[in-house]
Amino acid sequence: MTHTVHPYAHRLGIIRDWKSRWFAGDKKSYRENLAVDAAIRTFLQKRLRGMHATDTEIERSQSEIRVIVHTARPGLVIGRSGENATKLRTELTRIVKKAAPTGTRTVKLDIMEIRQPETSAAVVAFMVAEGLEKRMPFRRVLKGTVEKVMAVREVVGVRIVVSGRLGGADMSRTEQIKRGRIPLQTFRANIDYAMERAYLPYGVIGIKVWIYLGETFNERERAGAVRDMRGPATK
Repeated sequence: MTHTVHPYAHRLGIIRDWKSRWFAGDKKSYRENLAVDAAIRTFLQKRLRGMHATDTEIERSQSEIRVIVHTARPGLVIGRSGENATKLRTELTRIVKKAAPTGTRTVKLDIMEIRQPETSAAVVAFMVAEGLEKRMPFRRVLKGTVEKVMAVREVVGVRIVVSGRLGGADMSRTEQIKRGRIPLQTFRANIDYAMERAYLPYGVIGIKVWIYLGETFNERERAGAVRDMRGPATK
């Protein structure tokens, strides 16, 4: 019997790295660190909605917590003269102290810009949600978004699935659109996946996005592939 696995978790340790990087020696510190991470991610998900913030990475040392936010709109997150970033860091410090009162770690906030937003599944899901929340026809939103994503040279395939009361219908249903290939069972396939919700007066529309960016090889496999293309090695 088959099981549905998250495409990111399916490739952890192969072509993906963990989004929380720290080590806890005992159970008590592990519980506190896990609670702090959950509080930070929940807060940023609500606070940065609409700013195209995709991933949140957390690195923890003995005296510091580093929060890395990837966004396609860094100007909105940073603000004029960095005032929004300063306010966000202050709020994160307060949340960390509330989740772990015994800890004394300082919070450091880094904002990373996404150079090509159409290659990020989270940004594409935000684009679809914004179109649906503006009451645009869902088929027009899906078709326009897929064409915009496939126009990027790095993208090999894309799939978008929406489900709910589409178009205000009385009964919910699922619609999807797909272009190119999406090899979900290939470990070295660089597939980005994201889920998002569009909040409409008649209900919530669920959105799922898969984007295939080609295969990822390490240096040893890449050298072997080049040697196979050139033929057998000669002494």
